[in-house]
Amino acid sequence: MKPQKCLLIIDMQKGSFTPETPRYETDSIVKKINSLAAMFRRNAWLVAFVQHNGSAMDEFIPNTHDWELLDDLMVHEQDMMVEKFANDVFYNTNFHAKLKELHVNELVITGCATDFCVESTIQSALVKDFNILVVEDGHTTGNRPFMEARQVINHYNWVWKNMTPTKGKIEVRPYSTIMTLHEQEIDQS
Repeated sequence: MKPQKCLLIIDMQKGSFTPETPRYETDSIVKKINSLAAMFRRNAWLVAFVQHNGSAMDEFIPNTHDWELLDDLMVHEQDMMVEKFANDVFYNTNFHAKLKELHVNELVITGCATDFCVESTIQSALVKDFNILVVEDGHTTGNRPFMEARQVINHYNWVWKNMTPTKGKIEVRPYSTIMTLHEQEIDQS
């Protein structure tokens, strides 16, 4: 079977996007995610929405307002919904097995928060030998005690660009480049 791709959308949940916890360029990130997801669906590639279940810490409890995905995200019935319990989407879930079953070898990663769940998932995916494409301007976070959100995002983009790959590869590219590359790939098939 031909290797498949998965657009991984991490923790774009209402509880992380509040007036008390503003995120960098939320509207722009959501538009890019929706556009990427539409392209993935048109090509029968997997779109996976990850939702953090923080019940153990009395937060992000399933079926509550904070647990819900942002209203502006376009979610379709065929999209995969993945519940996670730690920063890393692979930790104590069947997500890795499901991706292998579906012959997914490439992850295109977006979401929130850059410095927590996005970072943890990228590190974990790297040691699982996935080909990883991080959407450079498709993940977000908030201001931190010693860095503005934009600085955090730039820092992690730099870290990921300079990581040692395993059997897979890791790239960090802007949304516009990713859209162009995938459209070219589609035209050639």
